[in-house]
Amino acid sequence: MANHLVIVESPAKVKTIKKFLGASYEVDASGGHVRDLPKSQLGFDPEHDYEPKYITIRGKGDILAKLRKEVKKADKIYLATDPDREGEAISWHLMKALKLDELKDKGVYRISFNEITKNAVKASLKTPRSLDMNLVNAQQTRRMLDRMVGYRISPLLWAKVKRGLSAGRVQSVALRMICDREDEINAFIPEEYWNLDALLMQKGSKRPLEAKYYGPRDSKGGRTVIHSQEELDAVLKDLEGCRYEVEEIKKGERIKKAPIPFTTSTLQQEASKALNFSTQKTMRLAQQLYEGVEVKGHGTIGLITYLRTDSTRIAEEADLAAREFVREHYGDSYVAEGESQKKNGQKIQDAHEAIRPTDIRLTPVIVKESLSRDLFRLYQLIWKRFAASRMRPAVYETTNVRIGAGSHIFTASASRLSFDGFMSVYVEADDEAEKNSAIGRMEKGTVLTLEELEPSQHFTQPPAHYTEASLVKALEEQGIGRPSTYAPTITTIIARRYVVKENKNLYVTELGEIVNRIMKTCFPSIVDLSFTANMETLLDRVADGSVDWKTIVRNFYPDLDEAVKEAEKQLETVKIEDEVTDEICEQCGRHMVIKYGPHGKFLACPGFPECKNTKPYLEKIGVPCPKCGGEVVRKKTKKGRLYFGCENNPECDFLSWQKPSTAKCPKCGSYMVEKGNKLLCANETCGYRMDKA
Repeated sequence: MANHLVIVESPAKVKTIKKFLGASYEVDASGGHVRDLPKSQLGFDPEHDYEPKYITIRGKGDILAKLRKEVKKADKIYLATDPDREGEAISWHLMKALKLDELKDKGVYRISFNEITKNAVKASLKTPRSLDMNLVNAQQTRRMLDRMVGYRISPLLWAKVKRGLSAGRVQSVALRMICDREDEINAFIPEEYWNLDALLMQKGSKRPLEAKYYGPRDSKGGRTVIHSQEELDAVLKDLEGCRYEVEEIKKGERIKKAPIPFTTSTLQQEASKALNFSTQKTMRLAQQLYEGVEVKGHGTIGLITYLRTDSTRIAEEADLAAREFVREHYGDSYVAEGESQKKNGQKIQDAHEAIRPTDIRLTPVIVKESLSRDLFRLYQLIWKRFAASRMRPAVYETTNVRIGAGSHIFTASASRLSFDGFMSVYVEADDEAEKNSAIGRMEKGTVLTLEELEPSQHFTQPPAHYTEASLVKALEEQGIGRPSTYAPTITTIIARRYVVKENKNLYVTELGEIVNRIMKTCFPSIVDLSFTANMETLLDRVADGSVDWKTIVRNFYPDLDEAVKEAEKQLETVKIEDEVTDEICEQCGRHMVIKYGPHGKFLACPGFPECKNTKPYLEKIGVPCPKCGGEVVRKKTKKGRLYFGCENNPECDFLSWQKPSTAKCPKCGSYMVEKGNKLLCANETCGYRMDKA
């Protein structure tokens, strides 16, 4: 009979762990949290020092009844939930729900392991510990803060905008960051500049050398920017008949360091860039790799370490095994000399490790047949990154050439990979390709023949729209959220239709703009980046025992309560009535009204539910279509992104992402678009701009 009970979260872990333990161990799953704050109310009483009121989660009754039976049969109970704050909180809730803290005749222990392997599980059983209430309280505080924000602010959004909306402590900040970036992009005024390349032929060479214009010989401020056609023409005139001669050659070496192992955020970023995975998909697949998969010849085994971590630390045993693997398969010259690890910031929970394969010898080739395509691709990415982190840097030989042409200078550069190092295993998705200019055996004094001068017009580009990967990176850099929050935060703002994803980019919708405007106006501290980041620091201090958790909620809730009451007063005067339009419902003859839906505004019959007629809302902006003369209207893509198009679509295919103007470009005659306080020519090769009237 089993006299040891090990309780984990998920059924997937049960099968993996059970095979590591003997018949005296029973392994069972709780299915995650078994208790939570009630859905129907705030869940704590400010009048009684914010003591939370937990209830059993609906549907968990049968699981708890089964676990109680197992507890009665066991002599020792091990709570083996995930090795983070949430895992600690799940164990604490289990202890309370099963009344394990009241048992006097049984041993109740907390164990944790960073990987689900035989050695790790058995080692944890030899070193059991008590629950860490500091970690529990840190997670409990986060849950309560999130509940405060969500339950107090969301009803205001329901009342003033539409039902089903929500605010959140982290999601509202993420939405603000996306809206702020959209504002930057919309206000960005492109600046014209020109590149000038010289194609130069060296005697005996089969292909020309491409040299880039650097500037006048007497320039002291670095590379000169050519701002206009007029400036370009002046340079070209100066270069007429010039002799091109090599004046200086510098040879050097460039070291490209090996990457550090993955954390949660860097894994999400690289999986997005290299594999085109969403953050949610990456975490779902990583969870499977962590909890265990059936590998031919090895049985069920956890292939990677714990997936929610911001540490780059590697256990000594794993580090030594990886270096030995590199030595065996690549040679001594490829083994890293030092440690590939970033310096720990205050927020890093260094009890964790980076994300790595549990066994470096289980190469992607060995496990490929046992994994689905996407599981394999993610495992391969993690394996290669970890192996590379234990290898030496790549080394490039570089050559930089300075070429004189009259009173002007051109430069050319080349690089050649002389030692591949870690790049024999791993190349990042955005690594630049090796530059192989035709410099060859060029020497100082070499005279080059001009084949052609190639000018090209460009315009400076606005900041890029956030992608899931770049948003995760920005959230981490700002200290907002934690590894476990990135994916659900992004999933939520997309599900709420505050933002839409098109070709990896995240675009704010009209609904998102409205919600963000309300949050910035009524709850500026909630969407303040510094305030939210500071709150994460306070939660870390709860976790290390230096701050009492109730101190945080005592300070936070009264200010939030006051802000909500003030917002209710402000918004009482803001009546978002259904706006009546001149559009007649063709089914019942009533004047249709403007409503808000998942994608923003639409027209609906006020006779609902008797008449259910709806149609798209086309807001005219008083500008004739540049193509057919019809009316330009505000439209939305199927996903909710705003653009401007012709009312005569599909007969007329006019489309603009910026609002068109009635003004015509005096330089080329094209229509102009609004950009902040400027009007810009829609013809990108023109570049004309003027102030708005």
